Order: sequence, then C-alpha cells, then structure tokens
Amino acid sequence: MREDSMARLADVARKAGVSVATASRALVRPEMVAERTRQRVRDAAIELGFRYHPSAQALATGRSRLLALLVPDLTNPFYAPIIAGAQRAAEESGNDLLVVVTDESPERERQLIDRLRDRVDGFLAIAPRGAGSLFTSLDVPLVLVDRRVRGVPSVVVDTPGGLAELGAHLAELGHRRVAYLGGPRGSWADPRRLEGLQRGLAHEVVAFGPLPPTFEAGSDIVDELLASECTAAVAYNSALFLGLLYRLAQLGVQVPEALSVCCADNLAGLGLAVPEATALHVPAEDAGSSAVEMVLGAVEGRSPEPRHRSVPVQLVIGKTTAIPH
Repeated sequence: MREDSMARLADVARKAGVSVATASRALVRPEMVAERTRQRVRDAAIELGFRYHPSAQALATGRSRLLALLVPDLTNPFYAPIIAGAQRAAEESGNDLLVVVTDESPERERQLIDRLRDRVDGFLAIAPRGAGSLFTSLDVPLVLVDRRVRGVPSVVVDTPGGLAELGAHLAELGHRRVAYLGGPRGSWADPRRLEGLQRGLAHEVVAFGPLPPTFEAGSDIVDELLASECTAAVAYNSALFLGLLYRLAQLGVQVPEALSVCCADNLAGLGLAVPEATALHVPAEDAGSSAVEMVLGAVEGRSPEPRHRSVPVQLVIGKTTAIPH
C-alpha cells in the first residue's frame, strides 16, 4: 500500500475513533466489523473524500476479488448463459469476473493461466481442451465446467443423461436408425453425449462429425444426412439444429413428417431456440453460478462438497418429433 494511502487511511481511522486495522477491515471486509463501527468509518471516509483502491485492498487482504473465466470461444451460444450465471454469482459475492478466450487452444489455456495466476483469486474453465495434467498440476483454485478431470473440482451439465432419455423417446416412437450430428473435435462432452443417445435408443445411431457447433455446419451436413436414410436426427447444439432446420425448409423436407429432429440444448433465454422443438432444457446459468460458488469456497480454504456437481437437464417433447413414416 502506498505511503499516502496509508496516511489517508490513518486520517479516516482517527476521525472515526478506531484503529487503522479496524478502519481497513470496515472498508475491505465489512462483515467482520460491527454495524455502528462500520458506519462511522464509512461516514469518515466520505467526509474526507477517501476511496480505498482495489490495489490497496489486494495488498491488505491478499485477495484481488477477481476471478478469471476461460472460455473456448464466444461463437458457441451454449457458453453465454454459463458466463451470465458466473457473472451474476461473482457480483453477488462482491467479486468481478474476467472472461478470456482460449480459441480452443490447449497451449493458449496454459499461457493465460500462467499470465493471470498472480492477478486473480481463482479460475473457472468452460470445456477446456488441455490435457488433464495441466489442471491437476496447478496450485491455484480452479473449477472446470462441462469437463471432468480426476482430482479437480467440476460442474458438469448432465446432457448425456438427457440424451439417454431422448433416445428412449425416439425408440418409443419407432425410430430404429437415428443420426447424431456431433460436436467439435476435442470436445470432452461430445462422445459422452453420443454414448448417452446410444444407451437410450438401443438401436442404430449414425454419427456425423466432428462438426463445428455452427449454423453453417448444420446446414451443410443435410444432404449427407438425408442420404443416410435415418428417420430422426439429434443435433449436438442449437446452432447446428437451426442450420439443419433452415436447410430442410429450403429443400422442402417436412419436419417431423419426413424427418424428426431434436436438440441437446434449447438455449433457454437466448432467443434462438425453436419454441416447439423437442430438446433438452439446460439450466446453464446454474452451472456457471455453481462453479463460482465452488471456486470461492476453495479461495477461502473450504474444500468443495461434493467435488463434482452434476446439473440435471429436462427433456421437453415438442412438435419436431413424431412416428416415422
């Protein structure tokens, strides 16, 4: 803390009739100070025009009140509600969130962690691509989102379980050959979603991919999909799903009469979902807020319990699936 800052804090303490340490706690950790004392210190600080700077706060407490969130890219709409949930939880707990994009590069993940580790209190990483050893070797608080590594706390959305339910729904309708439009290369969640669908369907699944989780990829795969003679298709995410619907409409393929289509997420709250689609309702914001809660617990020295949290999803049956003709 700079000498002039210390002197000004001493002025605040003197005017409030408390010690410098008490004045510091009242401004930095107000929950540790009685309300009357806290108010006296605040009034004195306002009267003297004193503002406690974050850099001084970090030096006094060892906390920056800043969390770093690593995200593979900002084009995948699945990540937006996770970020929103994390942002809300961080702000509610008096922290700020720094969002950094890794460009799906394990090397960049490592570089960003090394660069920021002395500036932030902890890390959250959404669907990171790096080897598990990168995360198990860190000595900073870290929580993974939608990726599980042994020994590292994590929050995982149970889309595989939801896709097992979706597969059972398609099987009950009579579908025996179902297409799966997969996710991006290197995705930890993608093979688990495919396995969940196969487990629930108990019939043939034709996998396409890996595919970029984009509208264009969903549109471009349609001709190959129709040639496969599948009677239903399940998209890895809503961007793929929307591209699929768009191209089917261009070709005059009726949904669900000619082809049943469904999706592994419904992008709740983003305004991109098809309201009547058969899809999984994914409470992604809950995943983001839960991850912040876990990493703050680690920052404060509390071991998260449980170390791995699963966020349940809900199958919503809409009008895009029907009995095959």
